[in-house]
Parts: sequence; C-alpha cells; structure tokens
Amino acid sequence: MDRTEKREVVASLAAVFQETSIVVVTRNAGLTVAEVSDLRARMRDAGATFRVAKNRLASLALQGTRFDGIAPMLTGPTALAWSTDPVAAARTVVTFAKANEKLVIVGGALGTQTLNADGVKALAELPSLDELRARLIGMIKTPATRIASVLAAPAGQVARVIGAYARKDEAA
Repeated sequence: MDRTEKREVVASLAAVFQETSIVVVTRNAGLTVAEVSDLRARMRDAGATFRVAKNRLASLALQGTRFDGIAPMLTGPTALAWSTDPVAAARTVVTFAKANEKLVIVGGALGTQTLNADGVKALAELPSLDELRARLIGMIKTPATRIASVLAAPAGQVARVIGAYARKDEAA
C-alpha cells in the first residue's frame, strides 16, 4: 500500500467515524475467509459494516473523533464493526461470537462512551430501534382500546337491562 492509498483509507475511515454511532473492536485471529464472509453478510443484513483495518491507519482515522477512546484497543489482529443503529453492530457481533469462539470482542465505543467487552454484550441485549417503536405504538394503542371498551360497556349494560325487562314482561 503506498502513501496515497493509505491517505484514502484514513480519510474513508474518518468519514465513517463521523457518521456512525457505534464502533465495536474485535480480534479475529483464526477466522477463515468463509467465516469472515458469513459475518460480513450478517452485518450487511443488519445494516452494519465489518472491516479489517490496519491498526495504525485506524488510529490515525480515530484522532479528533468522538471514538478516539478505542485507540488503545487496536493491538494485534483487529477488525472494526460499525453502524448507525447503536444496537445492530453490537448484536450481530455478539451473536456471531457466541457461535464462533475465534472472534473475540475487545470493546467499543457508543458515541463518546468507551465500552469494554461486557458493555458491548449488554448493549447487544437491548431491543432494536424497530422493537422499541413497536412497543411504543402498542403502549399508545392499548389505552385507546381500553377507553373504547369502557365507553361501550355502559351501553351494553343498558341493553341487557332492557332485554331482561322485555323478557320479564313477555313471561308475565
């Protein structure tokens, strides 16, 4: 890689770090090409990206960004995962790491907050943005349903009372 290619890599990573909301650092020693391809496909499906980057170039790209706290984690064979959805990258990496012990989660950063491996795993357990939206809509919809049933109940009771009187008059 010559200097211009290195500058382009640093510039592209710096642009990514400006736009993304989470970066997860992993150690990927021993992963086969097929396993890395599988992980990349899973990440793409989740709306995230997984990329092996040279530590020195990634450290240069991190300088001046809100993720510069993860620079000390960039030692050895590392790869970075990122996404705009704070949960997507963490969840996909954690799920893959459970099935494949060769992928080790080192840590990450959510905005300016640096996370250790346990923090990334805890973040992965949170519901996704779509799940939260569905829950919120369900919470908003439930009171409206209850109000409609409460308002309809008195009318139903009145109808049952009138029906009871009608049956009583017919029997007499």
